[in-house]
Amino acid sequence: MKRFFAIFFAVLFLLECPTQTLAAEAPKETELYAKSAVLMDADSGRILYEKDGHTAMANASTTKILTCILTLENCALDSQVTVSSNAASQPKVHLGMRTGQTFYLKDLLYGLMLESYNDCAVAIAEYIAGSTEGFAGMMNEKAKEIGCEDSYFITPNGLDANDGQGFHHTTAADLAKIMRYCIMTSEKSEQFLEITRTASYGFSDLEGKSHYQCNNHNAFLQMMDGALSGKTGFTGTAGYCYVGALERDGRTYIVALLACGWPNNKSYKWSDTKKLMTYGIENYHKKNLMEIVPDESALAAIPVKDGQGKRIGEQVYMNPRVEAGTGYEELLLQEGEEVVLRYEIPRNLNAPVQEGDYLGKITYLLGDEVLRECRVVAGDSVEKIDLNWCFHRIFALFMECT
Repeated sequence: MKRFFAIFFAVLFLLECPTQTLAAEAPKETELYAKSAVLMDADSGRILYEKDGHTAMANASTTKILTCILTLENCALDSQVTVSSNAASQPKVHLGMRTGQTFYLKDLLYGLMLESYNDCAVAIAEYIAGSTEGFAGMMNEKAKEIGCEDSYFITPNGLDANDGQGFHHTTAADLAKIMRYCIMTSEKSEQFLEITRTASYGFSDLEGKSHYQCNNHNAFLQMMDGALSGKTGFTGTAGYCYVGALERDGRTYIVALLACGWPNNKSYKWSDTKKLMTYGIENYHKKNLMEIVPDESALAAIPVKDGQGKRIGEQVYMNPRVEAGTGYEELLLQEGEEVVLRYEIPRNLNAPVQEGDYLGKITYLLGDEVLRECRVVAGDSVEKIDLNWCFHRIFALFMECT
């Protein structure tokens, strides 16, 4: 009987206690299949997690997100593209286009992003730049503009390639930056999202003789609520690769994976993506840096030596002013991460001081990482004591005594 009551009250206690969902821990490197992985806060561009995220690797058809955004930014979608023999000879996966066929550029972009057709990529590149080499130059220029640190593109479709300057590659960190540009920064981001989120799309060549149906192979779009976009890739050198984005509760995450398994392991990339996205969702929340109020004592009035006051011998002060800063306005922070403000403001000044003069700065830090900087300037002017000021003060003092 005693045992029965002990079990009864134990169960009752557990039922009365509120349940808690434990936040996902950061995946250990050995828990990810990908050799290189990055989780990025898309709003700020800050990397929240990485596993060898800056290692240069082949990246297969994830290259096509750059091909797509370059096309959207440089051409009208109703442009007419004639297929060359070079484009028609591209290996599988391909549309099967024939030399001399003509297509609307828009249709080829859907073939590029939904089915990952290699011939569509070459036809597009040749139309825009005259050759795949010329288009590769545009790709590398855009990558540099985006801020990529170790990427080199040779082909518009991501097929493995080498030339005198290196091999076709990027890093997980750079790939995440490119996806961030595609969905957040580019003026064509809405068109990019529309194309990459389309489930299926049908079209014909301009003669109406051949008809094609494309289906989106980005399975992640149905795996997690808020999935925005993504691109798969595979070559024998690169292995399975993926870059994808998700938006949840006003927070946007990007996952980039390179070398995430080889044949018979196609599902590894989805496992890694879900694991990293879940970690981001459960552990990171937005912090508005603009709501962090600087310490009043650090912005106290500053004494100005030899400054003109109302009376002789009076200590003159100048009130500093904080100007709008540069850097992050808000970003995702993990519980326990604390933003610290570092003040570099002089504690005394010498006259003259002019309103707006630079005095110093306030730096917002997360560890050693600089998040934001605000200039501190003189809030008002203080002139230096001179003979004219002395004469007027002495005269005013004399008049007070008479």
